[in-house]
Parts: sequence; structure tokens; C-alpha cells
Amino acid sequence: MAGYAKTDLLILDDWGLAPFTAAQRRDMLELLDDRYGNRSTLVTSQMPVDKWHALIGDPTLGDAILDRLVHNAYRIELKGESMRRRATKLTTTGTSD
Repeated sequence: MAGYAKTDLLILDDWGLAPFTAAQRRDMLELLDDRYGNRSTLVTSQMPVDKWHALIGDPTLGDAILDRLVHNAYRIELKGESMRRRATKLTTTGTSD
């Protein structure tokens, strides 16, 4: 876990695909606490930020995790069709028999 805490940029991709276990909540809090104010963390998610608290599960740990993650964060919310779907449409439309 120490390696993740020390990396300059930690990318958490597809945040929220599954609810957190108790061990994952504790590990995430420890990791984000070590990184807070020292290192950058980038989160990508299809889950809206207002649903993250329920995803984490434990109200107390959820507050602590989200406080460290969302405080001082820059948020970019993208709207529209998935880029993967767009790429698939371009690939299949451009294919000829």
C-alpha cells in the first residue's frame, strides 16, 4: 500500500463498479489520508458523485473518504454518449464487406 501512497498520480479508474467491503473502506481511507495534500488522485466513474456515499457503505468512513477525495477537487462531468460506443459505431460503419 505504501507504493500507492507515494506515487505522484494515482488513477482510480471505474470507481464505483461494486460496493466497498469493510477492508476496502479501511484501506481506501488509509491510502487517501496518506496522500491528502501531498499527491494527486484522479478518479473516473460512471457513477454520479452524489451516489458515492451509498457505494462506500459505512456513513462514518464514507464521510472521511469523500472529504479527503472531494475536498479541493476539480470536477469535470461529461455528458452524452459513451466514447466506447461512439468508437464502435465509427468502426462498424466504416467496415465494408
